[in-house]
Amino acid sequence: MAKKKIDVDALWKIERLGSVSLSPDGAQAALAVSRHSMHDNTSHASIWLLSTLGGEPRALTQCGDKDGQPAFSPRGDAVGFVAKREQQGKKDEQPQFYVIAPDGGEARRVGSVATGVDAFRWFPDGKRIAFVSWVWPDAKGEAAQAKRMKAFKERKETGYTTGEALYRFWDHSLPMGRVPQLHAMDIASGRVRNLFEGSGYELERAEPGADSFDISPDGQRIAFAYDPADEKRLDNRFALAELHLRSGRFDVLVHDANWSVGAPRYSPDGERIAFLARHDGLKHTMPNQLAVWERSSRRWEVESAQWDHEVIAPLQWEADGQGLLFTAEQKGRTHLWRFDRGDRRAEVVVEGGTVLGYDKRAGTLVTIADAADHPARATAHVPGRAPLRIERFNDKLLAALDLGRSEEVWFEGARGDRVQMWLLYPPGFDAKKKRHYPLLHVIHGGPHTAFGDGWHYRWCSQVFAAQGYVVAAVNYHGSSGFGYAFLDSITHRWGELELKDVEAATDWLLKKPWLDPRRVFAAGGSYGGFMVAWMNARARRGRYAAYVCHAGCFDWVGMFAEDAYTWFAKELGAAYWDDMAKVHAQSPHAFAATMDTPTLVVHGALDYRVPDAQGLAYYNTLKARGVPARLLWFPDENHWVLKPRNSKLWYGEFFAWLEKHDPGRNARARSGD
Repeated sequence: MAKKKIDVDALWKIERLGSVSLSPDGAQAALAVSRHSMHDNTSHASIWLLSTLGGEPRALTQCGDKDGQPAFSPRGDAVGFVAKREQQGKKDEQPQFYVIAPDGGEARRVGSVATGVDAFRWFPDGKRIAFVSWVWPDAKGEAAQAKRMKAFKERKETGYTTGEALYRFWDHSLPMGRVPQLHAMDIASGRVRNLFEGSGYELERAEPGADSFDISPDGQRIAFAYDPADEKRLDNRFALAELHLRSGRFDVLVHDANWSVGAPRYSPDGERIAFLARHDGLKHTMPNQLAVWERSSRRWEVESAQWDHEVIAPLQWEADGQGLLFTAEQKGRTHLWRFDRGDRRAEVVVEGGTVLGYDKRAGTLVTIADAADHPARATAHVPGRAPLRIERFNDKLLAALDLGRSEEVWFEGARGDRVQMWLLYPPGFDAKKKRHYPLLHVIHGGPHTAFGDGWHYRWCSQVFAAQGYVVAAVNYHGSSGFGYAFLDSITHRWGELELKDVEAATDWLLKKPWLDPRRVFAAGGSYGGFMVAWMNARARRGRYAAYVCHAGCFDWVGMFAEDAYTWFAKELGAAYWDDMAKVHAQSPHAFAATMDTPTLVVHGALDYRVPDAQGLAYYNTLKARGVPARLLWFPDENHWVLKPRNSKLWYGEFFAWLEKHDPGRNARARSGD
């Protein structure tokens, strides 16, 4: 049976694997799985149980809409999760905590928290959970919180008032007048107690979650990261504290004005706490490293200081307390690593692709990982056995698709450095065809991220390649995973080295006989959107046939409207009020007079990371100058396009724009070829 090329409809039929949790004996894995409907323009998430020894997966929950964050209880007799459901005639207005037995049955709502449950962890005895909830710090007790929530929902005013420096994040305003604090909930009764009440402590305001805190093995203490500054900001340096639950005493464990710390994890004996530590006082681009605090000495040390990789949370101790697991990038791939504390050496446990998540219990390890040629899969690594796929959610769908082949290449970029590029070829690619294939540069954002050997839904290179493009993804200077010096090299001179790298890649590719030099395009999002705007101003005229700029940064002064505004002076080398010339030298809008390449501009109104005024200003500038341009603006999307129908529109506009400005395709159409 002939295979077909992947399109956006097939892309949205793929079932997406989320977070995973292993049972205490390692025999079962609870996994969140999301499904989408293009017809209904909706998504649905449920919890599945997978056997680590093989067998058919079993749906554990079916009645919810967005069941997520599954976690086995310490005794393995329940799976907890967070959801908004309707149960016993009551519909959740905020996410709540539910439990369900692994052998099935009905899920049970535990308590009812007026301010909602954001993330949770089980206490070791399985009788309680600790969870995050945004509360009014001056309201004491659950009844007072419920009263304040009711009054807030019934208010007639719509204005948001604040005196905070940090008041919105990504795509939402932070809850007005509320802070994220830790609570404890009794599983049997549903009773809730605010563990931080009256203390002045709170978790991070940007994205407080289960990685923000940990519970000691004896259940007597909680370690958490917090911002000690009076005025909370995204770039503040965090400290580490410990709450003694019996006495209610708080102890500050790690507080260094030059370091920012987070993601604490207790050792199996509770005598050590591993955490991430970043030396911000040295430079703002410093990576997160592995550090360990010792209870006996009450001192801490960075243990991965000589390892030139950034450590990614979550951390997980090995059962013997001698090593830790975590993920880290290395040259365009994300592996699962084990760091041995004895010899301070990291070794790869599971190779990427891209390892997206993992859990380990009783010697059994389960990883969730994807690659350029497949979406996320779950694999069990059981001692004495070969790695085993434990689900086949997407195999039938993928078996019917003809996917492109990926290749990793290296070339000489800026400063004579070796630069990595991923190439994805169209299905049926034939290198013998002369001057045939169009090239599409897909430029990543960040800038301190990287294109890796992974599957992407919003910018799916397989879908791009299925349209006939050779897709090139350059990990330009500034990208993560290639050592600190490479990442930091672009600081205070944004656009300079990155452009040289992309241009060097274009030169390298133009030497290929199969490439049609008339059909070279570039598209990018976020910082990648900055790059294509920068290229429109700085690249040789006519070199690129058209650009696509998604959520792109256009004017670094106007970018002060975004949520991470305190970051730019550090990256650009000056605040605009101190050195406007330096800022403008790195800003595409200052070079608008030289822009002449047709551009599709895409932006979402809920984008607070790159406010939509950036895209509108770029589009308006091109229109005012008479440069061919088209605008795709979403009133209900953020920095990403997340709704199925909007995604289909996005891909449709994307391809239509490139086709419209494709001289090779248009020439063949005129000739009847």
